[in-house]
Amino acid sequence: MEPRNQTSVSEFLLLGFSHDSENQPILFGLFLSMYLVTVFGNMLIILAVSSDSHLHTPMYFFLSNLSFADICFISTTIPKMLVNIQTQSKSITYAGCIAQMYFFMVFGCMDTFLLTVMAYDRFVAICHPLHYTVIMSPWLCGLLVLVSWFISLSYSLIQSLLMLRLSFCTNRVIPHFYCELTQALMLACSDTLVNHILQYIVTGLLGIVPFSGILFSYSRIASSILRIPSANGKYKTFSTCASHLSVVSLFYGTGLGVYLSSDASSWRGMIASLMYTVVTPMLNPFIYSLRNRDIKRALQKVLRITLYVQ
Repeated sequence: MEPRNQTSVSEFLLLGFSHDSENQPILFGLFLSMYLVTVFGNMLIILAVSSDSHLHTPMYFFLSNLSFADICFISTTIPKMLVNIQTQSKSITYAGCIAQMYFFMVFGCMDTFLLTVMAYDRFVAICHPLHYTVIMSPWLCGLLVLVSWFISLSYSLIQSLLMLRLSFCTNRVIPHFYCELTQALMLACSDTLVNHILQYIVTGLLGIVPFSGILFSYSRIASSILRIPSANGKYKTFSTCASHLSVVSLFYGTGLGVYLSSDASSWRGMIASLMYTVVTPMLNPFIYSLRNRDIKRALQKVLRITLYVQ
């Protein structure tokens, strides 16, 4: 059978979760609630950081960027899933699939880089406190975020352009709830060697290099904490990075579950993907707000202003 060129591809089918009439209201309500909680929680973090001058520091600058990336990250998958559940349709256009993959990769990469930068920020704050303001200057903070955006956008653009050159056969069913890159590559009839090489190299780099940087930062942080004589001092120092450590553990734990899964299209694989793409962004605001007094005070201030305006 002649492979069909990508110009003739009009849509893909996303199998995803069951669309049975019995489960439809439950799934729709569940995912809509998770999406709204995620967007609202991360928006509150951004508003709290921007409105409180005491939070205009490198740590909270990176946190607000992480919240923005999380809002965009979950928005690449859940709205389309909600539309498909509501309309009982499993289709996504070819252009929509490519766009979804592009933005998913952009904001997934941004999460990885921002968590690494935040680990470096905590390392400098705890291990080199006297030089913190000099090292973590506004210029360096802005540069780190810009470089993260540049790498994320560049890789995602290259991978998306490589997808556009592929041709697909008659089978265009993606056994997932979003256009996952690996699953889409499996449907291609043309040679995908370059795509897979780039994917493995970048996935390895984004997985190994940032995670190694985070492990190095926290090993030095742990060493510094152990040298503090008082137990109270150890607790106070550790509490400044406990929230970030919790988010890192959640993000990399679920992310590794997705990429190390033997079958990402299985029910277990899709649950791992759901944890990685939906649950992690939803829990981040709770983790940072519950373990951070400064964020709590800023959120209370935002809520008081909001209630007063109303």
